[in-house]
Amino acid sequence: MEQSLPRPPERLGRRLAAMVYDGLLVAALMFTFTFILIVLRGGTAVSPASWGFSASLVALNILFFGWFWTHGGQTLGMRAWKIRVERLDGSALRWRDALVRYASAWVLLFPPGVGFFWAWLDRERRCWHDRLSATRVVLIAE
Repeated sequence: MEQSLPRPPERLGRRLAAMVYDGLLVAALMFTFTFILIVLRGGTAVSPASWGFSASLVALNILFFGWFWTHGGQTLGMRAWKIRVERLDGSALRWRDALVRYASAWVLLFPPGVGFFWAWLDRERRCWHDRLSATRVVLIAE
């Protein structure tokens, strides 16, 4: 059974703002990674259809979110918007939690956004990926 929430669960608007912020950071990280890869290849372009290149971009995303979620529960966007992801008991996410959260967030984008917008209807303001990973996003300061 879930414990009572010691901190208020955060509304979807702040969460979406943090997602936009993090999206810009991840895009810059992927751009930098691609630039370095092209330099190392002597200026030769990398085919976007290359499975190795695609897999490395996915791994980069997983490492970005996983590391931040398991080290303090906040990505840079979440810090800016003063929210944190945590397990239901208030403890920090483990890598397994982070991987389930990341994978389910992508799967639940289809149909577009339904898994995220569920938070408007949920009494605990949790999206589907929060429920599947047994996590919640809370406001840490006002």
